[in-house]
Amino acid sequence: MVHANDKGPFMPIDATLPYDPDNIFAKILRGEIPNDTVYEDDHVLAFKDINPQVPIHILVIPKGAYVSWDDFAITAPDSEIAHFVRKVGEIARDLGLVEPGYRLLANIGAHGHQEVPHLHVHLFGGKPLGPMLARS
Repeated sequence: MVHANDKGPFMPIDATLPYDPDNIFAKILRGEIPNDTVYEDDHVLAFKDINPQVPIHILVIPKGAYVSWDDFAITAPDSEIAHFVRKVGEIARDLGLVEPGYRLLANIGAHGHQEVPHLHVHLFGGKPLGPMLARS
């Protein structure tokens, strides 16, 4: 199965490496790859996941070059962090997800199963989501 890192089967990324400007989300931000935009402003882009796991599966990304949540938390200005967090909540409200509930997920690094070296938050909703982690 091909995943969003554009390099074939799942390849976890090292969240401590420098930003890769050729990652799939950077290409989306540059308009090289189309997306189904849900929301966009000067700092945030939200779009439908091309392989949705639930009825509503949105990816929310900052437009800045941040590898992971850790990179974003350390290097982004406070105003950009606040704006991103507020927009994630606003998008969930606009999609009508607050009352029934939803889940946010940000994968970081290999153990977190991060596949694209650009910070992104998955917004899941539209049905009951079950337990947070798969049980083995």
